[in-house]
Amino acid sequence: MTRFPRPFLPALALAVLGGFPFAALAGQPRKAAAAGAGSAAPAPHQGDVTDVRVVRRVEQHPDAWRVWQPFILQGERPRHLIVAFGAMANGKKDMGHILASLSTNDGETWGEPVKVFDYHRWQGAIQFAYANPVLFRAPGQDVIWCFAMRCPIAYENSEESQLVAAFTADGGRSWTPVELAMHYTGPLITNAGIVVAEHEGRKRFLLPAHRNTLAADPRGSRDHFVLSSTSLLEWKLEAYIPQPASPRVFLHEGNVAAGDAPGELRIVMRTADYDDTEKTTSPPRAYSSVSRDGGRTWSTAAPEPELHNAKSKGFFGRAANGTHLYVYNDGPAQRDRSWPGFPNGGRTSLRYKTKSPGGAWSAEQAFFDAGTKNSYPTLVEVAPGDFRAVWDSGDATTPRTHILFGKFKLR
Repeated sequence: MTRFPRPFLPALALAVLGGFPFAALAGQPRKAAAAGAGSAAPAPHQGDVTDVRVVRRVEQHPDAWRVWQPFILQGERPRHLIVAFGAMANGKKDMGHILASLSTNDGETWGEPVKVFDYHRWQGAIQFAYANPVLFRAPGQDVIWCFAMRCPIAYENSEESQLVAAFTADGGRSWTPVELAMHYTGPLITNAGIVVAEHEGRKRFLLPAHRNTLAADPRGSRDHFVLSSTSLLEWKLEAYIPQPASPRVFLHEGNVAAGDAPGELRIVMRTADYDDTEKTTSPPRAYSSVSRDGGRTWSTAAPEPELHNAKSKGFFGRAANGTHLYVYNDGPAQRDRSWPGFPNGGRTSLRYKTKSPGGAWSAEQAFFDAGTKNSYPTLVEVAPGDFRAVWDSGDATTPRTHILFGKFKLR
């Protein structure tokens, strides 16, 4: 039986837009398998990630041609982990189902996933597809949320998406979709986790996102921004990340984490050329911005000279001891075939750098290198300096054929 926290549901039901009812459960409760998809080991690799396991393979989803963009969160018990990921609909570029898989043994094996958002289900007369899950648990709550993007499936890609959410009250075994109250009504693209910020004694949830309306509209824009909420149900536009005047940069897929100074927030963003997104910045660099007022305003984005980015998501976060961590793809940009040794473009090995409080970034170190396609890492710290990681992986020429999990410890 699904367990719901008694004080939470009445308030949630009243808060949802105009009393709209919840949609039907996206999946039935299931127990994590004792030996599931995660029992298979991937190919040998180099790098500092250990205990690598396969969470899911695309062959296990007949209605999908890729699995991509996983997100990991610690579950309701110390050895429980939840991974949400996308199963890309056949014929679509970047949208499909969102599923969640549970491990009860710290990632050794993974249970059969349940659907959080199902693109086969119509919402009235519209069929939606979904992308880019973001898992979050508010401090002091047992309920876990999954935020994602929802886009009419008739669109070519998911860049005209709106924010959607579902919650689980039984540790990830079943999910209930919820309609959100959105004061930001433009398209958005999610990517990174929610952070809790405090300013003048008031706590808020911050969700980084971006939009790329310029891709389909010559009067559109490419902007990075931050949404805020005090309830996780009602969201508004909090702030834009200011663009550098010259050169203009396509800032996107930024991760927000606490900065070095007390009360400081820093966002580190993926980049590309603003006018021609097939090109990287020159040289290819991540950009960052800082807020000192709880995310209400941000500094003009500036390059991070030590942080490589060639048009691929990187993970940026801060450990409990204050060490910052950046995990990223080495090499050239995606579809750049000009580099020797990269006949099929970039997004191959994953590398990382660390920075102690007030210090400089370390030398590049290997995170995961197996001579295969790898991208979109996400990490969660389960104990001081002890992380669990997921990313999408493939073979030497084909990306996103399976989801990988691994363990990583700061040195």
